[in-house]
Amino acid sequence: MSGALKIFRKEFSGYFISPIAYIVISIFLILTGWFFFSTFFLFGQAEMRSFFSLLPIIFSFIVPAVTMRLFSEEFNTGSYELILTMPVSTLDIILGKFMAAAVFVIIMLVPTFIYSIFISFLGDLDWGPVIGGYIGAVLLGTAFSAIGLFASSITRNQIIAFITGMSLCFLLTLIDKVLFFLPEAALGVFQYLGADYHFQNISKGIIDSRDILYFLSVCFIMLYSTNLVIQEKK
Repeated sequence: MSGALKIFRKEFSGYFISPIAYIVISIFLILTGWFFFSTFFLFGQAEMRSFFSLLPIIFSFIVPAVTMRLFSEEFNTGSYELILTMPVSTLDIILGKFMAAAVFVIIMLVPTFIYSIFISFLGDLDWGPVIGGYIGAVLLGTAFSAIGLFASSITRNQIIAFITGMSLCFLLTLIDKVLFFLPEAALGVFQYLGADYHFQNISKGIIDSRDILYFLSVCFIMLYSTNLVIQEKK
């Protein structure tokens, strides 16, 4: 893991050297703040349901923006060959970049906790769904980070990496919204494939091992696929 930690420190510090991190975090906080406060004062209920209901859609294009440069930029500039000269394995590189993106997404979530504190002063807030929602948000952000990393590994172009990652994240977010088009026999399967379905379960304060297993499975499949792509490029 020492090799992965070296890559993690390199990639994580790289986010804050460039203005990308500050732009992405600002856009995320503006969007979540706007949607949250506009619906909160409209319904006047002491809950964060509106925030968590919109989070998967917002994550679907914010997280790919965080991950799009991880491999694509290095393939384009040729700096990936320099990383290969370091005493690290391909797995170390993948895990280090993945952890950097996942931790960045988690840090991006931290300021939004102010919303729940704000609500608690105005009404009787049920903290169970709030804690469950943030656990689900961490799992969702981690899974989307793995998807974005895979998208970044298949191309040299950051825009293509962003569009690919965003499309995959949107597909998993919206797949359970089109169940009425599907035959009844396939409803269970496609519902289980939906990331939003599992996230909303956890955001209700119900921690089910099946939902956690889903997000861990997405991470494993995407990281394994990334490893196959990188090995093929080598």
